[in-house]
Amino acid sequence: MDLVAVIEEAVVNILREAVIRVPDDVKGALRRAVEEETSDIARTQLETILRNLEAAERLSLPLCQDTGVPVFFVSGRVCAEIEEGVHRGVERATREIPLRPNAVHPLTRENPGTNVGGGLPRIVYRPTGEARTEITVLPKGAGSENMSALAMLTPSDGLKGVKRFVLDTVVRAGGRPCPPTIVGVGIGGTADLAVELAKEALLRPLTEDSPDPALRELEAELHEALNRTGVGPMGLGGRTTVLGVRIGTAYCHTASLPVAVNLQCWAARRATACVHPDGRWEVVR
Repeated sequence: MDLVAVIEEAVVNILREAVIRVPDDVKGALRRAVEEETSDIARTQLETILRNLEAAERLSLPLCQDTGVPVFFVSGRVCAEIEEGVHRGVERATREIPLRPNAVHPLTRENPGTNVGGGLPRIVYRPTGEARTEITVLPKGAGSENMSALAMLTPSDGLKGVKRFVLDTVVRAGGRPCPPTIVGVGIGGTADLAVELAKEALLRPLTEDSPDPALRELEAELHEALNRTGVGPMGLGGRTTVLGVRIGTAYCHTASLPVAVNLQCWAARRATACVHPDGRWEVVR
């Protein structure tokens, strides 16, 4: 069995799924937002987004011209063939779907045209004892990624400081991340871990509450507060600034309180493939 080829095929298919169709939880949240929105301008923006989603599915075309840079989360059985299979899959998907070749050298801006280069695509490994491998892709566009933020708070800032930083980050971003957004928040760990937690938090569907009661309450509080800011869809005003808030945490140094925010635009793309030991695979969303 050519495991590299199996992974390549799975990656091409989850990238196609991700860039053409948003998950049902996101689509459902957008539809509810249309029903609850009180601003005519905001409602028009949301209705246009939904028409765009329908057209993308009907035409089998990417739902946004910025197909992002692919970030992968790999859990379960981790094997040596994953990186090569992912790289080959991204290169092929860039040609076939097609994806916009976004990956460039940070200084020379040289573009290989493949979305593969030094450090990209990003692959985060979460090995477990399972025999199968789950590969999730989270395409991140520049509009939302550019609004990422990290604050190295101190313990004296406390929960009040965390809330203020999240609110300030979203308000300062305005319409640039193409709201309504999903807000990923990482609290604790080290600086790099807080940023990773914020991005990984975006993987949790909007229909799944946090298993931690305290985080569940904080997510709901921030969600409500952010939708009172008036930023609204595409920054044009209204009550729907965010579709949800997702928080991840880790223990941190006694003298530190890192907080990171990673925004995902309304085109909250993600898809998952399950690869079995015998070479079978399927898209499981």
